[in-house]
Amino acid sequence: MTSPLFVAEVSSNHHRDLERCFGFIDTAAAVGCGAVKFQLFRIEELFAPEILEKSPAHRARKEWELPVEFLPPLAARCRERGIQFSCTPFYLDAVEELLPHVDFYKIASYELLWTDLLTACARTGKPLVLSTGMATMNEINAAVGTVRTAGCHDLTLLHCVSGYPTPLDQCNLAAIKTLAENFACPTGWSDHSVSPAVIYRAVHRWNARMIEFHLDLEGEGEEFKTGHCWLPEQIQDVIAVTSSGFAADGTGAKIPAAAELPDREWRADPSDGLRPLRHIRETWHG
Repeated sequence: MTSPLFVAEVSSNHHRDLERCFGFIDTAAAVGCGAVKFQLFRIEELFAPEILEKSPAHRARKEWELPVEFLPPLAARCRERGIQFSCTPFYLDAVEELLPHVDFYKIASYELLWTDLLTACARTGKPLVLSTGMATMNEINAAVGTVRTAGCHDLTLLHCVSGYPTPLDQCNLAAIKTLAENFACPTGWSDHSVSPAVIYRAVHRWNARMIEFHLDLEGEGEEFKTGHCWLPEQIQDVIAVTSSGFAADGTGAKIPAAAELPDREWRADPSDGLRPLRHIRETWHG
């Protein structure tokens, strides 16, 4: 088994600054990620007008929108760095806007019930990643049925807890296995815990094949203060340790390892229980 795909979620931490966006891509590649993900939304097509009219905080998120003209250079930068480019569409036209650029679509937990969006993404034929935060099994079953009927043949489901940050005792990582068994597709973990232990457990106990996490560069992103974003130096160590663990799996054959071979002759001789074996004693010079 190989290491899972680590996906750095930039979310709204980019400040609408192309150079800062490039910084996220470069950093994601440097810390060991295989993909980076942005979000494409328009406030007027994300929140109902009744909410925007009443909430200055929601209207202020206009400053969090990713400019569509950033998409070509972002995709090109990802190709240069050897990682995949992904984005979450939050309005229907975004699916077409993203089509020439993304390696896979990601649908957010909050949009899991939106059949039109699910169908539009699935019909592109591109791989699809679906987060399942807040969802029941019936809701997930309906969403999976929708995308598969619409032509999706490459689906990954992410177990997710949409709490920011997520308490460790509410992560319920065993649900990763539940999704895999019920939907016969790769599964993973969309992290909001910012806990190395949770990621290690998701991968090495529950076989998460994809780990998505929120990344910030230095703690100045719009979402960092919420407490669910990783900094580069934090996640780099986690990715390195998680990935290196797979080298320890081996083949399963019970044979002496190369590191053991010099000590085989120093085992207790069956004739008298003393070390080393008798034929070594006769020729050993210290």
